Amino acid sequence: MIFCSMKFFSESLEMCTEAYVLLPQRGTAGRIGDTNGEVKQGKFKCLYLLHGLSDDQSIWMRRTSIERYAEQYGIAVVMPFGGRSFYTDMKFGMRYYTYIAKELPARIADTFNISTDRQDNFIAGLSMGGYGALKIGLNNCDRFSACAGLSPVTDINAWIAGGGLDAIFGLERKPDDRDELFTLAKAKAQDPMRPRVFMAVGYDDMLYGEIKRFEALMRSLDYDFTYMESEGTHDWAFWDRYIQEVLKWIFK
Repeated sequence: MIFCSMKFFSESLEMCTEAYVLLPQRGTAGRIGDTNGEVKQGKFKCLYLLHGLSDDQSIWMRRTSIERYAEQYGIAVVMPFGGRSFYTDMKFGMRYYTYIAKELPARIADTFNISTDRQDNFIAGLSMGGYGALKIGLNNCDRFSACAGLSPVTDINAWIAGGGLDAIFGLERKPDDRDELFTLAKAKAQDPMRPRVFMAVGYDDMLYGEIKRFEALMRSLDYDFTYMESEGTHDWAFWDRYIQEVLKWIFK
């Protein structure tokens, strides 16, 4: 794989930012440890991979073997910086939703050999990034054919009520419909282009209760929905294991 640190100016954020990008590499014959063969011709499929509340664009590379996992499938991976924004156009801050959902995919396609076909584009994340991936995937059915949340925040109202998110969601503490997953899932359930949805959580995860409530809603709606749970908590041992399941699910 080719690893790029992409630094550029974002019009949505009105500032320079950074994304980590993994790209399949053709012509690696003779490399020690390489058992994956040649990369297929044509434009690459792409997974946008979002970080959690305490991290940045580097964390997936530092805490998992995402490069090795992605190489097995010949898929590009884009890991952007989303701050502590909950991937939202903040009421008193920057437009991270517009940046991730709209501007970044266009920038990536313009810069690299990435397909713009919705069937070739996917988005996933963990915790806050899981919430962002589900929200962006459901809101942008024309761009992403599948979205996945690992230990995702699903009940954003509970988090808003807990305080500390006024800069993101406003002083009235009421999220827009596109930011509230339960409302959004219902609204998109009959959309013919609704994405496939994947979720996974550990039995001892602090978000287990809210995720189970969202699982129940998704099972009651007409989605291509995959849900997994197992031993585990809100940590990288669980996410490293389940990002592999996400890749298997994307390519099933």
